[in-house]
Amino acid sequence: MKIRSRSGAKKRVKITGSGKYRFEKSCKRHLLAQKSKRQKNIGGSKIVVNETQAKYLAKVLSK
Repeated sequence: MKIRSRSGAKKRVKITGSGKYRFEKSCKRHLLAQKSKRQKNIGGSKIVVNETQAKYLAKVLSK
């Protein structure tokens, strides 16, 4: 995940019930006609962030 401002991060990231952070993958908004079904399905899942990103998000979202 790219570095974002606090307001940008809070719009993109959701906190799960167990306290983990999730966000949508990119490449799912437009130009979908020429992408294969596989490309669209791979991009469809939400990502749980890794430990390093979680530390960064905790710092950014706690302000």
